[in-house]
Amino acid sequence: QVQLVESGGTLVQAGGSLRLSCAASGRTFRSYDMGWFRQAPGQEREFVAAIRWSGSNTYYADSVKGRFTISKDKAENTVDLQMNSLKPEDTAVYYCAAASYYNNDLKRPGSFDSWGQGTQVTVSS
Repeated sequence: QVQLVESGGTLVQAGGSLRLSCAASGRTFRSYDMGWFRQAPGQEREFVAAIRWSGSNTYYADSVKGRFTISKDKAENTVDLQMNSLKPEDTAVYYCAAASYYNNDLKRPGSFDSWGQGTQVTVSS
């Protein structure tokens, strides 16, 4: 497993932008598929975005498509989530996740075996 640490969460106004970063430790990070999930109070953890280890394929939840962009910097061992046009409903704790083995469906939390501690994003109206 890899160790994951998220950063960048804060309070932002609706319509604003925010960039989350996930720093990973471990020399095999380059071969991991990565994802971002979020969880609002009283709700289940939901898929936000994912990227294959090669960076060749990305996946997004319909609710964030066109507004969020996931990217992976293998040299820096980081995975970022650029969030634009933020809405109050984007408010949640955002978690970074890593999959050490191949899964066809990266939209399921169960496809990932390493998780960060989360970072709070609050979007005010």
